[in-house]
Amino acid sequence: MPGHAIDAVPQNPFRVALAGKRPLIGIWSMLNSVDATEALGWSGYDWLLVDGEHAPVSLQDAMAHCRTLAGTPTVPIVRLLWNDPLLLKSHLDAGVNTIMLPYVQSAEEAGRAVDAMRYPPRGIRGVAAMHRASRYARVKDYVARADETLFLIVQIETREALERCEEIAAVDGVDAVFFGPGDLAASMDLPGQAGHPDVTAAIEEGLARCRPSGKAVGVLAPNDEIAERHIRSGFDFVSVANDCAILFRGADAAAARFRAVVDAAKG
Repeated sequence: MPGHAIDAVPQNPFRVALAGKRPLIGIWSMLNSVDATEALGWSGYDWLLVDGEHAPVSLQDAMAHCRTLAGTPTVPIVRLLWNDPLLLKSHLDAGVNTIMLPYVQSAEEAGRAVDAMRYPPRGIRGVAAMHRASRYARVKDYVARADETLFLIVQIETREALERCEEIAAVDGVDAVFFGPGDLAASMDLPGQAGHPDVTAAIEEGLARCRPSGKAVGVLAPNDEIAERHIRSGFDFVSVANDCAILFRGADAAAARFRAVVDAAKG
């Protein structure tokens, strides 16, 4: 293809987007529909997270979402089920290059994730001669330069992790930390209260403590007001919407409206 070197080491698109030095807004996707993903890719979000932790997203699903979003301006992030080297290996070989890991509790756990992302001698990622990440062996120096193509986000989701957030952020190979208010609220004895002021304050304190690491800091916002606050507070990337919530709120509102019309007509 003219002007496109298929053997060049590709840049990580999320890292490129962050280099623009403005907050990136994203949408959380749990529908696991490539049609919805494609449509959302044109909605104006900077990034879309495919949630493989709390939605039934397989490796093949994750690949399909990434392929679909490649034709849009929106960058895909895939959240894995767990910080597991086998899951990391399979998704990395499949070409998933921006990965979020849930429930990382310590610098040691973050370090294990980094090891699983890197080839020997720096890590333990298995070497394959041909896979989607290397454009099926067309990127000739992929093994030597794979780190340049990848971006690792680890989640801070408990009080224990929050206490260690500086150490976690400082781990070499961790590119960003991401605060999850739902699990954090539960660990603060506030289950179901992700928007509680104490949770928001704790997360913004975490932002200030992670800033000296120089790593990107992201957060999931439980509502529009807190999303706006987080953007103004200086988070680098903020999840401001959820595809299921948008669909279900709209569907519930339409059903309630027209159920009322039916009830009134019957009366």
